[in-house]
Amino acid sequence: MRVALVHDYLREYGGAERVVEVLHEIYPDAPLYTAFVDFDAMGEFARRFKNWDIRTTWVQNCWLVKKYHSPLRFLTPIVWESLDLREYDVVISSSGWFICRGVITRPETLHISYIHHPPRNLYGFATGTKPNWLVDVYATIVNPFLRAYDFTTAQRVDYLIANSKTTASRIAKFYRREATVIYPPVKFEIRNSKFEIKKGQYYLAVGRLNYAKRFDLAIEACNKLKLSLKVVGSGKEEGRLREISGPTIEFAGNVSDEKLASLYSGAKALIFTALEEDFGMVPVEAQSYGVPVIALRQGGVTETVVEGITGVFFDEPKVDELVEAIKRLDKLNIQYKDCITQAQKFSKEKFITEIKVFVEEKYKQIK
Repeated sequence: MRVALVHDYLREYGGAERVVEVLHEIYPDAPLYTAFVDFDAMGEFARRFKNWDIRTTWVQNCWLVKKYHSPLRFLTPIVWESLDLREYDVVISSSGWFICRGVITRPETLHISYIHHPPRNLYGFATGTKPNWLVDVYATIVNPFLRAYDFTTAQRVDYLIANSKTTASRIAKFYRREATVIYPPVKFEIRNSKFEIKKGQYYLAVGRLNYAKRFDLAIEACNKLKLSLKVVGSGKEEGRLREISGPTIEFAGNVSDEKLASLYSGAKALIFTALEEDFGMVPVEAQSYGVPVIALRQGGVTETVVEGITGVFFDEPKVDELVEAIKRLDKLNIQYKDCITQAQKFSKEKFITEIKVFVEEKYKQIK
């Protein structure tokens, strides 16, 4: 069975890239096709992919499209249809907003697409950029074409896998198709009951520092309560977030797995403020270290956090609501073992087993 992997692009390291890593672990001989690679932008995470067989498109040698791939996203059909995948029996695409499932395969090739999310910019969900009139005007011109292309590509894939029930419901709404839910793998190894849990005095916020993650809510809430908050990650919003931060806010930047593990194990709680997150690996990672979660009640996090048992929710993206949620969590007796047990439902081992069974069953059906 000759397998090829396809991914939007390699420029940053997040949940989608973690999924690709594990897919490559399952199929180590499979080449990875992607629009372009920017190892410089990936920083220390680039080493994870340096020894892979990575095959890029013409975008790799076109600095203009590579740099401005977001505003030039109307070129995605040309990007993906330029790839030749005729030699493969199975193609597994890891598809996000750059719609890599648009690759063309032979009729007899099995194409399975793991959908991280339908393109958020096409369907009114918050993205990494704060809304402005120029973006809105451009979207009005470009998005109708891309929505049609997005729908078409979803129809020619043989099977769709969603990373959460939230994403599966969006697939049903926008693509009129059913999707099998296979939750993505938690990043860190689940700790056993002997793992030392340190009751920290700081709160933690982890992720890309962009608009959709709404780190400003966590910062302003901790400013108001004069609580220690450690912010892990980098992104285009970092400058603005530093400007609104008080003396109790610390920016750690991008950190190694070992450092992040240490930060998780010493945190009092994770604050997760993302808007309509499709799955959200960070809350699961936190729970795997016995850390409770304070989360905005939107999207996939409602599937991974158990209210009153492994964390609490707040209903609106407002500072005052988050402040009340922080106070509410402080009154609860959250057990770290309950958090770890919940995280085990999203283990790497479970993901590997479910993906292998799914691919093998579907491949047998076409043979």
